[in-house]
Amino acid sequence: MIKLQIIGNLGKDCIVKEVNGKNVINFSVAHTERFKDSQGNLKDKTTWVECAYWTDRTAVAQYLTKGKTVYAEGSPEADAYMNKEGQAAATLRMRVQNVQLLGGRDESQGTNQGNVSNMGSAPAPAMRTTQPPVSVDDDLPF
Repeated sequence: MIKLQIIGNLGKDCIVKEVNGKNVINFSVAHTERFKDSQGNLKDKTTWVECAYWTDRTAVAQYLTKGKTVYAEGSPEADAYMNKEGQAAATLRMRVQNVQLLGGRDESQGTNQGNVSNMGSAPAPAMRTTQPPVSVDDDLPF
């Protein structure tokens, strides 16, 4: 199995469709890499991944809006084609198995609702803490 993982920003609001009785959430993720060219000039290279998330849990769609930062993983597919100008081009697609909201445009307003939520079908990784677990014998503040 080939696995693709990407962290990036949504380029537009997602679209939820029903295909043959199953729900799919389509969204685009952009990852921009900054580097210096041979002359020392800063350049940006953006890679777009078209994502299809087949799920019954379509409630996550309300959070998949333009500008949000997401982590997505799944199986990659690449399609080659000729663009309108007659030049060879390619599209990178992913069949999403797991998507997590990491933040994005609304962070400054305190509405980052998906920060610790795993929205995919895989269980969320266990969180590590630096504090010892609370004992039932301890005095609790509530």
